[in-house]
Amino acid sequence: MSKPLGYYTNHPPGDDSLLDEVQKKYGSCFEKMSKREKLSILVILASNLGCQLEGDVRGEIYAIAREMTDQLSLSDQAGVMEAIISQVRWGQNAEPIHHP
Repeated sequence: MSKPLGYYTNHPPGDDSLLDEVQKKYGSCFEKMSKREKLSILVILASNLGCQLEGDVRGEIYAIAREMTDQLSLSDQAGVMEAIISQVRWGQNAEPIHHP
């Protein structure tokens, strides 16, 4: 079972913020959105967050991501997304090692 939006954010219900409006329109667990719509929001937010960070993405990362889309089940792809979100949110990320 999903937890409400306030569990994941600093959003107090009823504060007339953007998140309050989104919650009123689409439900506290986004239950009035399709899975495709939720994933679209995830793509847009992830892209925005990534653009805020310095540094480049190694080419091999794009290759690994492509292999994941080709070889992993949809469930495993969602699991990888969940793992990455948790690591990004809670600081469990390492800077890439640069080899001379």
